[in-house]
Amino acid sequence: MSAKTLWQGWWGFLSMIITPLVLIGNLVTRVRLGRLGEPVPGAPGTPAAPGKPLFKRAAALGLVAPVVIVSAIAWGVSSDPAYAEVGDCVRAEGTSTNPDVSVVDCGDQAASYLVIGKVEDTTDDARCAQFPGTVASYTEQRKSRELLLCLGENG
Repeated sequence: MSAKTLWQGWWGFLSMIITPLVLIGNLVTRVRLGRLGEPVPGAPGTPAAPGKPLFKRAAALGLVAPVVIVSAIAWGVSSDPAYAEVGDCVRAEGTSTNPDVSVVDCGDQAASYLVIGKVEDTTDDARCAQFPGTVASYTEQRKSRELLLCLGENG
């Protein structure tokens, strides 16, 4: 059942909360059962075959799917310029009309600019004049959200 839970238990909002609790409960029960002694010879019934260990079953790959999904979301958010803060570095590629900007580590060779100012609710790059050292700007508009990043030299 734990193998089925690993594969099928993650596919809903509440399941993301309930599934880890169920798996922990199964683990506690497994530890308790592991402490039991061997079956007594001549006892009624035949002990069931334990089967393959849980993590050697194909259904255990269900554990990998939520980890990959959460990691991909976290990586995407961490590199999105909308989440850049003053002091972060960005990589800027593409053209002036279609820029490809993402947040990177300041020690990265691709880090071309340092965010020296961030202004929400505007795309007016003239507002970067209030940030000395501005050499470029990045504007973004998503639905009703507007963003202006004032960029300076990285170094």
